[in-house]
Amino acid sequence: MNLQNQANLTIQEAQQLLAPFNCIETKSVDSESEKVLIRQALLLLAGHSDYQILGICAGTPEQGLLALESYAKALGYEASLDISKAEGSVYIKFNPLTGLCYFDSYTGKHRGVLVSCQSSYQEGINEMYGHLPLELFI
Repeated sequence: MNLQNQANLTIQEAQQLLAPFNCIETKSVDSESEKVLIRQALLLLAGHSDYQILGICAGTPEQGLLALESYAKALGYEASLDISKAEGSVYIKFNPLTGLCYFDSYTGKHRGVLVSCQSSYQEGINEMYGHLPLELFI
């Protein structure tokens, strides 16, 4: 797992930073410094979970694929998906535990990345954060 740039955030601080990304309301990231903090918080919490499942809602296949590749790389995974024939908005799901990666058309209004941290032990992180910016790791 790529844990660079994690500053000295505590788990509680990281959870507080990501709390507004509650998968229901849309939260914008308005500055590069805020983007850096969100990145640091996500990487810290991902480091305290066993693996993460990604869900990407993008306006174009190209945006979705770029987000998939950048998030997967930042979290220490490799993901490949051929969506060259896709058109319009897409939803992409990636589960690194099973290696499954698929996409479908998406008619919803949300745009961004859902990151579901999965832990097999109670003290681990078992939370979903999103919709995080598509370009968070770009």
